[in-house]
Amino acid sequence: MTPLASAVEGWSPGPVTTTARIGAGPAAAFAALLDQPAPPLADGDPLPPGWHGFSFLDHPATADLGEDGHPRAGHFLPPLPHRRRMIAGGRLEVTAPLRVGAVVERTSSLARCEVKAGRSGEMLLVTVRSEHREEGRLLVTEEQDVVYRSQAGGSSPAPAGPGTPAPADDGPGVELRPDEALLFRFSALTYNAHRIHYDRPYATGVEGHPGLVVHGPLLALLLLEVPRRHVPDRAVVSFTHRLTRPAFAGTPVRAGGRADGDRLELSAAAVGQPSSITGTALLTGGAR
Repeated sequence: MTPLASAVEGWSPGPVTTTARIGAGPAAAFAALLDQPAPPLADGDPLPPGWHGFSFLDHPATADLGEDGHPRAGHFLPPLPHRRRMIAGGRLEVTAPLRVGAVVERTSSLARCEVKAGRSGEMLLVTVRSEHREEGRLLVTEEQDVVYRSQAGGSSPAPAGPGTPAPADDGPGVELRPDEALLFRFSALTYNAHRIHYDRPYATGVEGHPGLVVHGPLLALLLLEVPRRHVPDRAVVSFTHRLTRPAFAGTPVRAGGRADGDRLELSAAAVGQPSSITGTALLTGGAR
């Protein structure tokens, strides 16, 4: 058995259920972060796809955080030494939108825990599946893939692969300028204390990045801004995405899409770089 497999042998956390009221405040705050008008946010108005995550946040005590800013022993966090964490991708299925004012129950469970070989050695792929229900009715199913690896402080992360070409600049797109303030605000909005997003000396000196790292979930939401802004009469019923390389503060990121019937192929890249994230959204014929 490999050291990584041995570290997580027998690790099998059970499901967790939480309940939250979907408020207008976090959605309005995210729209402001994007320099966009807030969508309609009266009770009963639907949230844009993916924005439900702002209502379901963990709030660990400061004393329970590790050196990297993450909880030392969160429910779905594997017990790894010298842990390094990276969002790898995810999937979203929207049966019906979550609506402002609704009381929603989320049940999260471990869907996968698998040791894989990567460019820098072994890594652990963990998938957490969350089902969101209102009065028993399934509304949204979400899966998030997280990669964990062991890495001593001061060493560099694995180099990114060649990646896919950046999206063309001649179609409808969305641009984000991720400076230090924007990344700090997104960390605050999501209660994310991972230091690679706001602590430059830690990001460069300990985890070996060239600068502050743009949040993976922020890049995924940027992809979803393409249909939200450019085809607002069509609803997203499913969305998959895969993160392929980091983007860093100080370089604009542009997202774009190519339509093929009800299918929208999406990607986003920092200027002058291959894509950092690719995705596919399936659209309905009209808003719901």
